[in-house]
Amino acid sequence: MNTVLSGEISSVGEFLAHALEMEVESAERYRELADAMQVHNNPQVAALFRTLAAEGHVHAQQVMQHAAGEDLPDIAPWAFKWTSPDGPESAPLDEVHYLMSRRQALQLALHNESRGHAFYLQVAEGSANAEVRQLAAEMAAEEGAHVQMLRQWLAQEGDSEPVTQDDLDPPCQPG
Repeated sequence: MNTVLSGEISSVGEFLAHALEMEVESAERYRELADAMQVHNNPQVAALFRTLAAEGHVHAQQVMQHAAGEDLPDIAPWAFKWTSPDGPESAPLDEVHYLMSRRQALQLALHNESRGHAFYLQVAEGSANAEVRQLAAEMAAEEGAHVQMLRQWLAQEGDSEPVTQDDLDPPCQPG
């Protein structure tokens, strides 16, 4: 399993603050990617990213419901306990290209959801707090369902890699 947790999460408030940040950030990143794909006339991938953003928004709402009445700590962006600068479910921007195919977008989403699943599993296995372990295990199960859904979508896409499109309007490079 890919290590995505960089320290123990010991309280419910701290866990929910991490979960909320991860889910909100993921939904925002997918919305940004959808907008970029739309601008670059890649409507199929834009639509997929909008679907993923909507799923992320629903998951963030579920975390907010869990957090109702909890005192969530303010955590500085650099103090979150994950191993990457962004949350585990945020798409790395260097893996995105405006000519990407739907299959490539699904592979990226599968990578993100797998990291989110790993994060929740690692919290569930590593926290000393029983309530944190229980909540994290529930969220890991949800993320596991997302991983399975994306694997099914990928299987429906077929096994072949798409033909790489030539960039008919490449960015200007200084000569």
